[in-house]
Amino acid sequence: MSPPKHSQWTIGFRRRGPLANAHVQSLLASSGLRRAAARLRFPGLHEASTQVILDCGEGVRLEGFHSVQSVLPRSRGLVVLMHGWEGSVQSSYLLVSAGRLLAAGFDVFRLHFRDHGDTHHLNEGLFHSCRIGEVVGAVRAVQERYQPRRLLLAGFSLGGNFCLRVGLRAEAAGIELAHVFAVCPPIDPGASLDAIETAPWVYERYFIAKWVDSLKRKQALYPQKYDFSEWLAKPTLRNLTARLVEQYTEYGRLERYLDGYSIGGDRLAALSVPATVITAHDDPVIPIGDYHGLRLSSSTELVLTDHGGHCGFIEDWRLKSWIEDVMVERLVAAA
Repeated sequence: MSPPKHSQWTIGFRRRGPLANAHVQSLLASSGLRRAAARLRFPGLHEASTQVILDCGEGVRLEGFHSVQSVLPRSRGLVVLMHGWEGSVQSSYLLVSAGRLLAAGFDVFRLHFRDHGDTHHLNEGLFHSCRIGEVVGAVRAVQERYQPRRLLLAGFSLGGNFCLRVGLRAEAAGIELAHVFAVCPPIDPGASLDAIETAPWVYERYFIAKWVDSLKRKQALYPQKYDFSEWLAKPTLRNLTARLVEQYTEYGRLERYLDGYSIGGDRLAALSVPATVITAHDDPVIPIGDYHGLRLSSSTELVLTDHGGHCGFIEDWRLKSWIEDVMVERLVAAA
């Protein structure tokens, strides 16, 4: 199958030996080892950031952490960074990205999605991936608060999917974006769910463990509203998602919900904001075939690599990622 129009086909990142293995790449991407390496490379980054609670409209509050660059007389702009599902602003890939962008002269705002990190108390309702309105509201609030010279978005996995959907809604929301950078965003969430279920068991186990912990925290905060005890008896990812959709969203059925945050087919064709989307052929949880059916705008660059796994692209055993350099290069050019 041929690549979509406006793409770059199989470039930039190939590895040999263990780092050519998609599962090694994917597991290293968010491992504790990489988080420790990130803290060594950029010590004190999180502690030096300012915590902010954003009013995102309709009573929704989201947390973020703002960091100011100190290498240039004037900032190049502000980059809003978005983590993946059940990640946080302290995920290794977000810390590394923030450190590299600050060193390149950007201010950075690391945004927490609802019910991620230590934010379960901020909103009574549960997080789900179709809550795009509040993320648009958060980006608009960041723009109004800081009035940056340039405003840019960068996200990983589900965060990349959110970034692209914000880009589609930016003009209508009064948000002026210079660029959107998305790494391994899920295109067809239904296909991604299938892929997680058929991938080695460690992937589904990882997501279930993180989600179960999140649900327990929510139940402890709002016992009058939530009782997940029946849900958590031998949970599967599909079953948990279906229960969430049926009981706590307006979508009713799992299929409608998954389609609600799809960016497949021609949905990205209307994206007028310049964008870079990067994924790997060997991503174990985002099927590469989902990218083949995309119809993209002329301002969207799609980069498909041979190796990289899911949000990995680890170059060497120092755990540096090729994505760091590409992200800085693209965003500096955009700013």
